[in-house]
Amino acid sequence: MENVQAIKQRFEIIGNDPKLNRAIEKAIQVAPTDISVLITGESGVGKENMPRIIHALSHRKHGKYIAVNCGAIPEGTIDSELFGHEKGAFTGATSTREGYFEVADGGTIFLDEVGELPLTTQVRLLRVLENGEFIKVGSSQVQKTNVRIVAATNVNMFEAIEKGKFREDLYYRLSTVEIMLPPLRERKDDIHLLFRKFSSDFAHKYKMPPIKLDDDAVQLLLRYRWSGNIRQLRNIAEQISVLETTREISLATLRSYLPEEGTNLPAVVRDKKPESDFSNEREILYKVLFDMKSDLNDLKKLTMELMQNGNTSKVQESNKGLIQRIYGNPAEENGHSFEERPSAGVMPSPKITHAEPVIEHHLDDDDDDDDNYLFAETVEEEETLRLDEKEIELIKKALERNKGKRKAAADELGISERTLYRKIKQYDL
Repeated sequence: MENVQAIKQRFEIIGNDPKLNRAIEKAIQVAPTDISVLITGESGVGKENMPRIIHALSHRKHGKYIAVNCGAIPEGTIDSELFGHEKGAFTGATSTREGYFEVADGGTIFLDEVGELPLTTQVRLLRVLENGEFIKVGSSQVQKTNVRIVAATNVNMFEAIEKGKFREDLYYRLSTVEIMLPPLRERKDDIHLLFRKFSSDFAHKYKMPPIKLDDDAVQLLLRYRWSGNIRQLRNIAEQISVLETTREISLATLRSYLPEEGTNLPAVVRDKKPESDFSNEREILYKVLFDMKSDLNDLKKLTMELMQNGNTSKVQESNKGLIQRIYGNPAEENGHSFEERPSAGVMPSPKITHAEPVIEHHLDDDDDDDDNYLFAETVEEEETLRLDEKEIELIKKALERNKGKRKAAADELGISERTLYRKIKQYDL
């Protein structure tokens, strides 16, 4: 069995990070078997190297090796690509076609971005993993295949399972052995080494001297987050090699090639709420607003009775339940009932929560014949302003949750994209 260093040289893998070495060790150990392997890691970390190592060290090394990017194949044709189809199975199927599982019989199939597979295709794949059987599109004949499946993904599979986007049974069949590749930002000692290797390769390719970073530029290189991992580092090295006439690269020059979002400030990671939480918040808000409207109507009704009857005690007695619901229990405030309060002719101030409208009723004790009422009516514009603030808050939350995508935010808010765009413009969001 080849050692890790020999494998690195054979497959041109650069780096000495312990996590990288452990991943290669697991690939070497699992290669002689036929068990399925799932490779995880962020986009651009080099996941495509692991299935090549596994295939090259297995007893299938003389068979076919096929790499399939599941995310790049349209949902309507992926079953045909993987399992083949019969002539006339669908419009355009002018002849019988062999799928990848039939072509790779006796070899290895690498399913990259396996998390993007449609659910119907996942069911077919599960059958292949369980007993090696599949059926071509448009056929009723069961066929057998003997393939080794290695899959890779950059998505969180447990989140995908919770959201119903990936089958749990398929995940456990694929991940008999899981190999995790670390992101580049966790391989600090390998970053400059990789950059020098890429610089040397591009210097040879474009027939020019290799670029070299000064000490400050090297420190920036090591501090940078590298969201795109090795792929991003390689692209930066190629850009600088081609565009810069000076071969000595300074801190300022390197910084001009790094995207601004690649900051090294600590990232604040917020726990994502389930999608249903936002809907619940909206429903609660609507309920509060409807309750406020109901209380306002009840207050209007109570005011009209006071105006018509002119008998405060009688109105209080007949509407005792309503008054307690809106104003609270009078006995709880300062230990007084209505009759014991210093000013018996004044209705108590209502206990108000949220943006509940306020209406105060005052009886003029000095003029019993001509009851004068002072109404502090709610200003309609004030209530509208508060509703606008809630609307702005909801829109901001929806946009934040959907990373600025207006269509997704509009769907979540239950409004059209055109209406959302108008609201964004109206509130200058």
